[in-house]
Amino acid sequence: MNDDRSHSSLLVPPSTQDWIQGVLSAKVVLVMYGDYQCPRSADVYKLIKVIRRQLTVSCGENYLCFIFRHFPQTQIHSQAQRAAQAAQAAAAQGQFWQMHNILFTHQQELGNGYLVEYANDLGLDIPQFLKELSKQVHIDHINEDIEGGIQSGVTTTPALFINGIRYTGHWNTTELMAAMIAASH
Repeated sequence: MNDDRSHSSLLVPPSTQDWIQGVLSAKVVLVMYGDYQCPRSADVYKLIKVIRRQLTVSCGENYLCFIFRHFPQTQIHSQAQRAAQAAQAAAAQGQFWQMHNILFTHQQELGNGYLVEYANDLGLDIPQFLKELSKQVHIDHINEDIEGGIQSGVTTTPALFINGIRYTGHWNTTELMAAMIAASH
């Protein structure tokens, strides 16, 4: 459980500027602030993937909308910011979710060489990818996510908001799914 609960509402509403799986008009909109180097963020993301599959089967394709926002904790995770930039650079080539999954799967391997290897595995334009990383083309998007998180009281990752309300329960499938179903009524 997170201990930073000074705010209980999401102050930056979900929009088409976010990284979205599903539709914004879904009964449940789940926003996650995450850090690619944070083991708990990876664990919660895996939980969300399982829950999303289960809810899609039982409640329909448009029941849950999942949104990911960057919140690299650079003071404790030295490679998180660069990983977020790599996800954004992949996004510029239409591969955000693919890179997102790779980064969470390979959390212990987020150095520059690995990021290029992942980009290559995805078939990205490597010179373009490297140019965007070196020029920090996507830093503003990441900083906007961080600022929105801070406004909503996020100080550590992962942080979840279900239909705009901060989730403060336990990080397990049963409780998280129950909270989502309750929020949909």
